[in-house]
Amino acid sequence: MVVGLTGGIGSGKSTVAGYFSQLGVPVYISDEQAKILMKTKTLKKQIIALLGEEAYNGEELNRKSIADKVFNNSDLLGQLNAIVHPAVKNNFIAWKKKQDYSYVIQETAILFENGSDANYDKIILVTAPEEIRIDRVVKRDAIDAIEVQERMANQWADEEKAKKSDFIINNINLTLTLQKVHEIHKKLLKISS
Repeated sequence: MVVGLTGGIGSGKSTVAGYFSQLGVPVYISDEQAKILMKTKTLKKQIIALLGEEAYNGEELNRKSIADKVFNNSDLLGQLNAIVHPAVKNNFIAWKKKQDYSYVIQETAILFENGSDANYDKIILVTAPEEIRIDRVVKRDAIDAIEVQERMANQWADEEKAKKSDFIINNINLTLTLQKVHEIHKKLLKISS
């Protein structure tokens, strides 16, 4: 069984993914894998053709340069996603085949936005109030609140995502979040057996 784990920027997807991981659930973090794949020869060549040499600092991604170019240009963002998403999808399929557990989780930020929600048996949405999410991202990425809001504008609202999700974790209090993860885990084990 394949479970999608999603949520807007700063909602705490990584925290929730970590909790599932601690329970022994195989978790695939799409964003981390995308960064690794973007350093491969094939993708690097395509990304440089799209965004220029400044998309990389030697072998490393220049995330600031990439973000500055794509986050306010939906056309460019779409073209970048068209390069990266198929590579991540194929990488996930290969990874999934190697797992031996009753279910796996793929953590991905734009699950609904890219229309991939049909690929999952169940979907978990992680939410948090906007001001908390902005505060988390400002602290984590050392960017200003306006930049965070611009990124949020590229994602669906939680209300829209909630309509299409099977489970919702309101991630404000970590103790309650962990309890909710345990509850969902038990349900998923039951469903997948």
